[in-house]
Amino acid sequence: MSNQFDGNDQGPEIPEFKLPNVNFGKLKILLPVVILVILGLTSFYTINPEETGLVLRFGKYVNEVSPGLHFKIPFGVDRVKKVAIQRQHKAEFGFRTTSAGVNSQYSTKPYREEANMLTGDLNAAMVEWVVQYRITDPYKHEFKVRNVDETFRDMSEAIMRAVVGDRTVNEVLTVGRAEVAHEVEKELQTLCDIYETGITVDQVVLQDVNPPDPVKPSFNAVNEAQQAKETLINQAQSEYNREIPKAKGAALQTIQEAEGYALDRVNRAQGDATLFNSIYSAYRLAPEVTRTRMYLETMNEVLPRVEDKIIVDDDIKGILPLLNLNNAQGGK
Repeated sequence: MSNQFDGNDQGPEIPEFKLPNVNFGKLKILLPVVILVILGLTSFYTINPEETGLVLRFGKYVNEVSPGLHFKIPFGVDRVKKVAIQRQHKAEFGFRTTSAGVNSQYSTKPYREEANMLTGDLNAAMVEWVVQYRITDPYKHEFKVRNVDETFRDMSEAIMRAVVGDRTVNEVLTVGRAEVAHEVEKELQTLCDIYETGITVDQVVLQDVNPPDPVKPSFNAVNEAQQAKETLINQAQSEYNREIPKAKGAALQTIQEAEGYALDRVNRAQGDATLFNSIYSAYRLAPEVTRTRMYLETMNEVLPRVEDKIIVDDDIKGILPLLNLNNAQGGK
């Protein structure tokens, strides 16, 4: 076999490639238009009414802009971070809202570790709470703390655990809930100011506080017994409040009646003594007249009480048969 090519052999055929016909005239017109469009899109931006804008030039903070339409240096020289300062934000702990509405839906199982806490009397409690806050200093919020949202959640959880750990389980579950929420709100705000997070805490709300599921029946039994005890104490206190004032009133009435009777007796005795002294003084001046007057006054009081009156003269004799006193006495 010969490896030489024939002079008439043309070899393999090479395809021809043709460049498309480019209309450089149209390209010269479209290119400035595209550049202008990109320039317009990257040069203007809008800040919504509830937001504020932080302008960064080559990554360095320049200034803060208010809501409205603004201009910036295009092509990525200026960048704008929008921060919602008029909106109230919410951080949920121990649960998450999966569907908000009239009948909101919540998910709690994946977040039980957040809610599981130890109280000061070494009891366990499941504490679910919500922190409502606003961003009042956007510069501090964006540039003073790294991962500010995670830091804020860590601060909230740490403070809640510290406050719950200083109280008994009954305080956390019942009467002390408002006090716990108020103290967490105050201490969380103090810590936010120290860390310069630019956050203002509006409210801390204890959403739900319950004992863990394994001990919930026993806790409910103890709680019912405590409520029964308090009910009996309140009933006894009510009975005490009703009977004691009544007894005190009756005792005061008896004392006042006795004092009134004593005052009446004393006054009467003093009056009788004064009357006797007056009569004795008059008697010493005119004994006969006084005796006669006293006799007449006594008769004036005694005679009206006598039913049958017989008045005779001392000088009359033999009056007994006429009066028939024996028959009158026998008839009685």
